[in-house]
Amino acid sequence: MRVSEKTRLAFASAALVAAAALAGCSNTTDGTASCPGCGTQAEPDFPTPRPSLSTPTAAPANPLPPPSPSTPVAAPPVGTLPPNDQGYVYIETKSGKTRCQLNSEAVGCETEFKNSPTIDGEQANGVSITSSGNMKWVVGNLGNIPVVTLDYQTYEAQGWTIAAEEAGTRFTNDRTGHGMFVRVEGVESF
Repeated sequence: MRVSEKTRLAFASAALVAAAALAGCSNTTDGTASCPGCGTQAEPDFPTPRPSLSTPTAAPANPLPPPSPSTPVAAPPVGTLPPNDQGYVYIETKSGKTRCQLNSEAVGCETEFKNSPTIDGEQANGVSITSSGNMKWVVGNLGNIPVVTLDYQTYEAQGWTIAAEEAGTRFTNDRTGHGMFVRVEGVESF
């Protein structure tokens, strides 16, 4: 799916708004985004290596039933996803339907949501949540990011626990306990 530079910037500006909210500023920003050189319709060109993550050969028996989508509990992490030089981790779900970027302060995901709100006449295809639990729908495109494809297991990245399941992916901030459960059918924040 190709989205205009303006739309992609809207997704990026949502992350900046979230960072401003964390700094104690207002949770809204007046004005319009500007981008020198925008409008070229070109996607950023990043190498897209897909590092493999080893899967344990034998999973330990789990006496508890798996958590329901509304329960913010995850199994202990089995893998740590290292950040890039800018402190970001880029992931894609095993189904390939959802891609996300995260850093220590926020998680942003994009997918073709079935029931997302309309923003400025466009269906939202992105959602972000801050470590303090502020969730926001956005319209945007993460571009050609170098993702790591997750298996259905639990990971640790930048202070977030990521529980990838067939039913969806749960992001829980280890420090605050806030996060979101993302799936094509919708998003639950906690």
